[in-house]
Amino acid sequence: MKKSPYGISNYQELIEDNYYYVDKTQYIEQLENLVEKRIIFLRPRKFGKTLFTSTLENYYDIKKANKFEQLYKDTYIGKHPTKLKNSYHILRFNFSGIDTINTETTMKGFKSKVIASIKVFVEKYELDFYINEEEEVENILDNLIKAFGMQRAEEKIYVIIDEYDHFANELLGFNTNQFKSLVSKNGKVRKWYEILKEGTESVIDRIFITGVAPITLDSLTSGFNIGSDITRDEEFNEMLGFTEEELIQLMENQNISKEKREEILPIMKENYDGYKFSLYAKERMYNSNMCLYFLKDYIRLGRLPERLVDMNIASDYSKIGKMLDLCKGENRTEIIEKTVSGEGILTEIVEKFNPAMEFAERELVSMLYYLGYLTIAEEKLGKAELKIPNKVMEEIYSEYFMKILNEEAQMEIKEDEYNEMLKETALEGRIDKIVEMLQKYLKNLSNRDYQRFDEKYVKLIFYCIAMNLKIYTVKSELEVEREYPDIVLIPRDRSKGYQAIMIEFKYLKKSEENKVGEKQKEARDQIERYSHTEEMKNIDKMNKYTIVVVNDKVHVEKVG
Repeated sequence: MKKSPYGISNYQELIEDNYYYVDKTQYIEQLENLVEKRIIFLRPRKFGKTLFTSTLENYYDIKKANKFEQLYKDTYIGKHPTKLKNSYHILRFNFSGIDTINTETTMKGFKSKVIASIKVFVEKYELDFYINEEEEVENILDNLIKAFGMQRAEEKIYVIIDEYDHFANELLGFNTNQFKSLVSKNGKVRKWYEILKEGTESVIDRIFITGVAPITLDSLTSGFNIGSDITRDEEFNEMLGFTEEELIQLMENQNISKEKREEILPIMKENYDGYKFSLYAKERMYNSNMCLYFLKDYIRLGRLPERLVDMNIASDYSKIGKMLDLCKGENRTEIIEKTVSGEGILTEIVEKFNPAMEFAERELVSMLYYLGYLTIAEEKLGKAELKIPNKVMEEIYSEYFMKILNEEAQMEIKEDEYNEMLKETALEGRIDKIVEMLQKYLKNLSNRDYQRFDEKYVKLIFYCIAMNLKIYTVKSELEVEREYPDIVLIPRDRSKGYQAIMIEFKYLKKSEENKVGEKQKEARDQIERYSHTEEMKNIDKMNKYTIVVVNDKVHVEKVG
């Protein structure tokens, strides 16, 4: 059994220290066989980008030729080496972790990262080159390229840039004016990329750039119009992340029995799977970092982790609000409501973002796709239908929806109120506290002349409140033998005897208040049908309720 590779992003360390490696090296061959030599490849946070760039670095580094057999003997590329293996000087940059508090700190951080990488390059390949740190950042790169050409005229550089857009995404969310100034026509970042492009006419042969979103591509196009973006090509859909087969092989290597695998795989699938990056790809991908986090704790503790989301990942994804805030007004609210309620959004995905553009619906949902908050559900009429990929993302949306709702209703649920809800629901099978909170939201919104009430919206509020009861999996419109219960709360760990809840919603306008009994009967009949399906019969301690909402008044009835 090899060690679990959670948190390891250095390929040499991973191999030499006997960590398990999910072999992605066949894509080295595929990348090399492309006509294009300058590649841009984007994926959401924590999808294995840094490890893949490290894999490329070790494979092509001329200084690692004597380690090729040791590092790659058990991989696809080790058995099928390409003609360019170990033939480049690797100049690698990583632009994560830059302080973006203002223009000065951002540019200082960018320059510092560039200088640090060039120092490593100069020392590793024993170049005669003095770095004048007083020079402008673009001039430092330009001088390096010229010095290399004079000293190593017959040799070539492979440039690898990891997290190229990290600081740009931070700025876009927090300081759009600063973002525009750095990537504008006279911006330092853009000038730096112009120099990089000029280098391809002499000593720079290949470039591989990775990041999360194409947020600076349009801005940099005039200076860097030589990159080919393969992000949405189906042949590279599985290059990062885990396929289900790869995940099962990893679990087998970690000595997780077939019985245990069958127990935990559905949980991992529901929470970490669902990503598809190409319209015509056949395979859906698991977020690799989330899977490794889960397995690390599962193997160590012998049980499900208390938290299904690594806090390191959650903090990255919690920035959704800053991106959503770029789209103002009703568009933003409608998108949140659609996505959380499970509706698909049909769109053409924007391939490049101009910082001067206004973020309308198409730009916003495209950005959410690149960031991993939405993914391609299916292809319709040549367009992508985008939906939330999994439960982890649903929780993040739900938290953001509650934030918006709290602002609109001018109220907030306190932690002790959630604890009361949890205790009552899990131990007694009652929903009085949740309904009480729902009633408060509806009342406050109604008092503020909020006119958007309907069954879907009311159900959405209830759903998002319930999503914060972390011991439950909350399912909306769960398909049960072609029937769709509105909301089902299923305990994540059924061994603890927690109560399950099924709810059917109906909504009436104030003028239809006399139909409450009729709607309750309709909901009861639906609940009874769902209860007799095989899937529902297999859930112990199922409590059933109908909820009929008339404008802002909630009528609850327990069934059975």
